[in-house]
This record gives sequence, structure tokens and C-alpha cells, in this order.
Amino acid sequence: MSPATASPRTAPEVPPPVAGRGRRWLFALTAVVLLAQMAIAMVTTAVEQTPTVDEPVYVGAAAVYPGEHDLRYNREHPPLGKLVVAAGLAFADVRFAEDFTGDQTAFGRHVLYESGNDPGKLLLLARLPVIVLTLVFGLVVLLFARDLTGTAGGLVALALYAFSPDLIAHGSLATLDVPAAGFALTSAWLVRRARGNPRYLPLAGLALGAALATKVNTLAVVPVVVFLAWHAGRRGRPVVLMALTAVAVVWASYAAVHPSLPFAELYLEGVRLQLGLEDRVWGGYLFGTHYEGSRWYYLPAALLVKTPLGALVLWAAGVAVMLSRLRQEALYVLLPAAVLLAVAMTGNRDLGVRYAIFVPMFLAVAAASVVLVRRRWAFVAVALVAVSSLRTFPYYLPYSNEAFGGTAKTHLHLHDSNVDWGQDLGRLAQRLERHRGERIWFVHKGAGVPEHYGIHAEDPREVPPERVRGVLVVSDTAIAKADDRLKALLAGSTPVDRVGHSITIFRRP
Repeated sequence: MSPATASPRTAPEVPPPVAGRGRRWLFALTAVVLLAQMAIAMVTTAVEQTPTVDEPVYVGAAAVYPGEHDLRYNREHPPLGKLVVAAGLAFADVRFAEDFTGDQTAFGRHVLYESGNDPGKLLLLARLPVIVLTLVFGLVVLLFARDLTGTAGGLVALALYAFSPDLIAHGSLATLDVPAAGFALTSAWLVRRARGNPRYLPLAGLALGAALATKVNTLAVVPVVVFLAWHAGRRGRPVVLMALTAVAVVWASYAAVHPSLPFAELYLEGVRLQLGLEDRVWGGYLFGTHYEGSRWYYLPAALLVKTPLGALVLWAAGVAVMLSRLRQEALYVLLPAAVLLAVAMTGNRDLGVRYAIFVPMFLAVAAASVVLVRRRWAFVAVALVAVSSLRTFPYYLPYSNEAFGGTAKTHLHLHDSNVDWGQDLGRLAQRLERHRGERIWFVHKGAGVPEHYGIHAEDPREVPPERVRGVLVVSDTAIAKADDRLKALLAGSTPVDRVGHSITIFRRP
């Protein structure tokens, strides 16, 4: 029975074998090459980029959790993601003032810039565990797709994953988005495998618990995974065991910080804090228009801009093939993605595709089904994705596809973590060497400290407009959200340079 026609009760326990030792080696070698190029891209990005907005908060929390057994910072998220980051920090002697009294943002800045630590080294060590996890989730995508469509489909799925600019960008940061999404994906894959072997169900519980212990927004996938386990024929006791395993993982993540922490109370507090953030009014920016509040279609529109064209075609075709030929399998791939996206679209923070980073993971698996009907066509589309991704190296965060002008034009359509998240302070410092001796004015977006990188500038919004002369540097997010005062300054300025596709340098006469 082929993967396309296997029934839920007779689904293979393990991936179908690849015929011939030579083909097995070719399959393995191709997978290694794809993951190696992704690793190179992520490590390069991690080395070259300065702290993004959220990273110092997570680095600060990671510095405190293991040694101080203190959960006073970043309580809005469960501890596991920060403990992953802490695994990298374990290789550094992280110094900070134990009596520090500022908030989590100030503490993150204190750890990186004010305590005698090397911020570049510290940040790289914090990012490396997330990079490793991102590569592991690539293997999950490969095996998930191979289970459903065979080896060719597995390689197509892995290629889409490994060349995804969004996954490379956010998989190279010390943040929580990719780990949470990857654990959710892993739980869906393991539940699907439990159809043929019930031993996979506790493992699915481990993965589900890891997702819940990383970000509370993954609560949306819990009923989906439980339904899928029930649908797989694992009713009653096995499903309860899976759920209890997930709860145990959440408890263990809090116990790793301090065994006596009331984890249920703290988890609910995190949920309340997240709901409080959703009650705030956030500014969005889409297709050149800045607005207050949110738009329900923001995430699909942002994904349309920031996904390679070949991937968009394969996603659409893969969904169509799954719904027509692999309906049972579609439940394990499309249902979790659809539920997570529907919940994410109700949020008020139109700040980036990172809130839907699970989409390129799940839809890479869905796209693998295209090989069942148009194998060569699928490989051509993958090649186009690879070309588009490689062309943007190493500027993955501000990537957009060619239909929207490419990476250089992303700032015209989107803002914040889609393009400009504070990652280019180091590159800006190098570019400003050309303007040594001139007065620098700077409107900055990000959590990094410009002075640490040798950027000594003033805020042009704090003086009368007529005094702003010389070099004016403005973050693209600040341009997108400019008030009347900044708009007037920009109107009288001439753009002369771009830095990292996220910062514009102007000259004012």
C-alpha cells in the first residue's frame, strides 16, 4: 500500500525504506547538504547581527533563571525557551548586579552592556542553542514529509524549510518563536506516527509539553493534538497519558528554575499577561500605510510578501493535493497550522510574520505531496526558492520576494520584525566611518546601545528642526511610524545610503 492510500489503522510505523544503498546515501547526503547550508546561513547571521528588540530580555532572564532560581523577569512566557538560551550562556561567565532593580528590558541591557560582559560573544552563545533546535526541527520536517510522501517528498519539504528566509532569520535569534512552533510541529508528527505504534504517544506529549512550556500561544494546538490522538485510534488511557506527560513537562520547566514554584499559578499569570498585551493598541504598517490597531488579514498579507514565490506556489499546490488525495494525512498537517493561524490572526500585534512562523514549517510538509503528481515541477519550484534565498544572504530578516521588489523594498510594505528589528547597529557603525567628523543625528529602533558600537549621535526630535544639519540616520521602522515632526525632517532631507536594508542615511543641508 502506498503512502498516498495507507489507511489510518495500517499506516507504517517507520518511513518506507529507500531502495538501494546508493540511494540511501544520496538521500542522507542531500539532507546533510541542505541542513549545512542552513546552518552556515544562520551562524553567519547570528555573528553579524546586533541585538534585536526582544533578545536582551530573554538573555537577561536566561542569565538569572538557572543560577539565581528566580523567575522575576519575563513571567509572561514559561521558562523552557529561556532555559534553552541559558544552555548557551553556560559556556560564559555571565556577570550582572544581583541587586539590580530595573525592569526586564533594563536588566537585559545591563547584562549585555553594563556588566563588563562581551555583548557579541554573549549574544552568539545565546543564539547557538536556538540554531541547533532549528536544525533539529528541519529533521522533523524531513521525516514527517517522508512518512507521508516518500523520500523525494521529504527532500522537497526539507529544502523549503532550509531555504526559508523567515526560518533562517528567526532561527538564528535568541527568541522563542521558532522553538515553540517547532515543538508544536513535532507533536503533530509524533501523534501521526502513533497511529501505527502507541509508543509514540508519550513522545508526542513531551513535544506538546515543550511547546506549552515555551510560549503560551501554543495552547491553541492542545485540542487539535488531543483530537488527532483520538482520531488515530488511541482513545482513553493513552490520550490521558499523553496529556499528563505534557503537563509534567510544563511543571519540569518551572521546577528547573525552582522546585517549589507554583507552576500552575505562574502559567496562568503568563496567560493573563499575554491577554493584557493583546488589550493594548499597537501600531501596524502594511503596504505603505501606518495604522493604529490591527487588521485581521495582516499575517496572510505579510506572509505573501515575505515568502519566496516558489514556496507560495508549492504551498498552494501541496494543500490542494493533500485535500484531494491525502485527506486523512491532511488532518495532521493542515489542521494544526490552520488553527494556530486563525488564533494568531485574532491578535492585536501586527508586528511580524514571526507570530505565524509555524506556517512555513507545516506547509513545507504539505508541499511535499506535490511530488505525488508533479515531481519535476516540484524540484523546479524548490530551485527557484533556493535562488531567491541565496540572493538575500546574509540579510534574511528584511527579505521579501521579487513580486514585491525584493529585500531592498521590504521597508515600503512592512515594518518592525519583518525588516528592521535593531539588527544592524554594527553595520551602521562601519558605514558611518565615511562620515567621521560630521554631526550625526539618529532615530533608532532596537535594544542595542549605539555608543557601544562607536555611534555617537543625537536625537533630532529633541531640538528645533532648524538645528538638524548634516547626517540624519533613521531606522526604517521609525520612518514607517513617523509623527509629523519626523516627517517634516525627512521631507527636507535627501537619502544618500542604505544600511542592511533596515536603516536609511539622509543628508540635511
